[in-house]
Amino acid sequence: MAAKALIVIDMLNAYEHEDAERLLPSVRQVLPHITELIERARKNEVEVIYVNDNFGLWRSHHDELLDTVLSGPHADLVEPVRPDGKSLFVVKARHSAFFETPLEYLLRQHGIDTIVLCGQVTEQCVLYSALDAHIRHIQVIVAEDACAHIHQDLADAALRMMERNMQARIVRSADADVF
Repeated sequence: MAAKALIVIDMLNAYEHEDAERLLPSVRQVLPHITELIERARKNEVEVIYVNDNFGLWRSHHDELLDTVLSGPHADLVEPVRPDGKSLFVVKARHSAFFETPLEYLLRQHGIDTIVLCGQVTEQCVLYSALDAHIRHIQVIVAEDACAHIHQDLADAALRMMERNMQARIVRSADADVF
């Protein structure tokens, strides 16, 4: 059986960007599925890796970032998915979880060849992370009901692209074989 990791993308978020109002309803809808995936991964001893923008705060680390978003107006969207003491954390500066980050190295060090993606945004960071995983020969599973979107039509197209062009498995978060 393949070694898997759950990649939680950009969920430590203050929602202080131009698309926030369009994104927030989708985040609220998928949050229970993300929370459930994180709980299942931890229960099954699957590595949980948070990959998150640093919002231009190059001195930031995960505790500082977490403190910032938990003191903001949308802490209710962060608290349920808060990293625990065993979670791994990778800071990213662009859309892909892999672009100029140590994620690929971390996955190889842990013998992980399959990643389960969840978080935000389906048509942006999830899509680009899936593409970069695919070109690195890492198997991709996308929990579609655990990925928030800004534009539903673009999210639908992105999921089709991931499935068709990147051989990603598109699943529901409750599917038994995710972990």
